Amino acid sequence: MADRLRRLRERMAAIELDGLLVTQSDNLRYLTAFTGSTGVALITRTEAFFVTNAQLMRQAQQQVTPQHFIVLEGKPSLFEKVQQLVAPKNLTNLGFEASDVSFNLYDELADLFDIGLIPVTGMIEALREVKDTDEIDSLAQAAKLADWGYQRLLKIVHPGMTEFEVVNQLEYEMRQQGVTDFPLPMRLLSGTRSALAQGTTSQRIIGGQELLTVDFGCRYQGYVARLTRTFAIGLPEQQLQEVYGIVLEAQLDVIANLKPGLTGMALDQIARQVVTKSGYSPEFGPLTGFGVGLTAQEGPLIQAGEQAQLVPGNIVTIAPGIYLPGLGGVRIADDLLVTVTGCQNLTQAPKRQLISL
Repeated sequence: MADRLRRLRERMAAIELDGLLVTQSDNLRYLTAFTGSTGVALITRTEAFFVTNAQLMRQAQQQVTPQHFIVLEGKPSLFEKVQQLVAPKNLTNLGFEASDVSFNLYDELADLFDIGLIPVTGMIEALREVKDTDEIDSLAQAAKLADWGYQRLLKIVHPGMTEFEVVNQLEYEMRQQGVTDFPLPMRLLSGTRSALAQGTTSQRIIGGQELLTVDFGCRYQGYVARLTRTFAIGLPEQQLQEVYGIVLEAQLDVIANLKPGLTGMALDQIARQVVTKSGYSPEFGPLTGFGVGLTAQEGPLIQAGEQAQLVPGNIVTIAPGIYLPGLGGVRIADDLLVTVTGCQNLTQAPKRQLISL
């Protein structure tokens, strides 16, 4: 936590921010390790406070490290307590997380604080894009659980089951293996429904000679691994088999080039070149990948227009897809850790050829 606070304070100093209110739940967990539902952190250039309600004080005292934060009860309210902390510190301004503060809450803050309130966007989220050793370990374990889940799925699924029946059984068994929760609903799309890029699991009965796509994120110790695989029951149409090879080639080309210094835009273009030369550019998805961490989708993004360069410690999901309405779709997604010299695959579920059950 000390390094995270140090890096945050460097960013605060760069924009001459004296203090920062942290309210967004994932950012609170990142900075404090607190997993409860109610809390606010006050970060200044030299001090850090965590304020929660009476019901969650015991949890906060157990989770929030006293070496880095002073834990206090929010009496008479959370923000009134923060105001009491701010008043004697001679701060000239106070940042707040613009994406998490409602208009009503802003009005409350404006009434409480007689210093400048500065909206801040993406400051902590940018820090979260670079994972430390503990975060990498948690994500690697989540990835192993995702791999286990896919292998188990291949044993569970068979014609005559509904998509929901398969998903319900798989989620139960994955929880038994140590998965904490699924931050996104697990998606199993069969037959022509596999062409729905944002489709949801349904009561459709799984048949034969068709594609199925499974897409899920599973959480372990707070961190989310993503995995997507397309497989078949029987042999689907030849065109779909060819599309599988194109998507796989696009993903493998991106992975082969993934290293520090490349931009999300450049990596997205690598995937699109493969798809375009095969004639499926209109059916390609809107982005090639994104970061994962405390949430199932965060920065850095791998898409057109993204000019930020990747750095060691980024963990990204490379997830190209081609979707053919009325026929079917293919998507393959893996989690990659950006290293000093290239990248490391965290997910290892089989994909080198279309699996036909």
